[in-house]
Amino acid sequence: MPTRSDMALELHLDAILSTATADTVKDAVGAALRHVRSGTGGRRKGGRRLTELLAGARRSAATAEEWEVVRSLQDALHYTEGRLLRPDYEEKYRLHLFDRGPRDHAELETIARTVAMMNEFWCHEAEKYLGERPQATVAEVLDHVRTLGHDARYMQAPVDDPARYHIPRGIAERALWTERVLRNRVEVTDPAGAARRIMSSPEALAVLAGDEDGRTVLRAAELQRRAGQLQELRRLAEDPVASEHALQRALKGMYWVFGGRFIGEAQQRRLVPGDEVDIPLIRADGSLHIVELKQAAAVRLVKEHRGAWVPRREVHDAVAQAVNYLVGLDENRDRIGREFGVDTRRASATVLVGHPLGQPEVDEKEINDALRIHASHLNRIEILTYKELIDGAERALAAGEVI
Repeated sequence: MPTRSDMALELHLDAILSTATADTVKDAVGAALRHVRSGTGGRRKGGRRLTELLAGARRSAATAEEWEVVRSLQDALHYTEGRLLRPDYEEKYRLHLFDRGPRDHAELETIARTVAMMNEFWCHEAEKYLGERPQATVAEVLDHVRTLGHDARYMQAPVDDPARYHIPRGIAERALWTERVLRNRVEVTDPAGAARRIMSSPEALAVLAGDEDGRTVLRAAELQRRAGQLQELRRLAEDPVASEHALQRALKGMYWVFGGRFIGEAQQRRLVPGDEVDIPLIRADGSLHIVELKQAAAVRLVKEHRGAWVPRREVHDAVAQAVNYLVGLDENRDRIGREFGVDTRRASATVLVGHPLGQPEVDEKEINDALRIHASHLNRIEILTYKELIDGAERALAAGEVI
């Protein structure tokens, strides 16, 4: 990172030189001041040599026990390294060439207004959070405000929305993760700055996509994004009060969770009048595969019948609904192909229903076996629990698979 050297630093070093008493300290500070003034064309000279001279002067002042000088030199060093902002630096040491009078009240009023607006903003965000989650604890509200503050560092100003600024939620965590990837796997001189540019710039993402190391980072980022989606899906699947709509919303865009044989989702969900499928998937050969979603942990999947576990009515009803969808697709295959370009002649279905947590008294393997045996007698329909689906997807991610 380049060092900063300007008039404010020169004025400060000149003031430090006038207050130093020991000759060794004066010599050390004088050497740093001469270095600053040795620039050409009216410019002050900086560089690594300046930081070395300031550090040496600070050691000399410490040896001479001139502690005020030590503190001043520490601030000067922080200023050159960018860790102390110029307004704070100038105000603290009154580093104005033509104005050494009273403090700038206009600047003080600006800071006061900024603090007041910040306080109003954070109060508004906390109130909005509590309005959406009235049972939230104090710790949860504080955590929400804290993460929003981290995200604010990546504030964006969209071209198509002038005079407005957006704080993309959750971006700070992704940027931190990207920074760690860049630091540990790719040779980047400023991983934090690179992560910030990547997270806020489509152009930077495009450059990464064209570079071998960049593609590694993007692939790793995609794996991490999918792992987060799976974590949220698992949370919902294990929630006994989660609705079908909530599960469907979580699965939107997650076609990859059903395996590599699918290349995406169909845009049209209502292919047959009166029927709207939950998730329409497209196979690599262009044929349709529908997913019928039911509740997860709220459903009891099996019952005991003559010494064996068999699917309950909820499973049979879901399978019957999938069969009806397939019949409708078969009967309308020509029109669907003509209007939507979707091949439904070989359509198949998955019924996604239940979770072993909904029936803890039954061994998970017994539940899976009962559903598998039942599905083996169905020609075009498979039956999966949410846990089976999520466990399989997590194993694929652990193997580094990105479809």
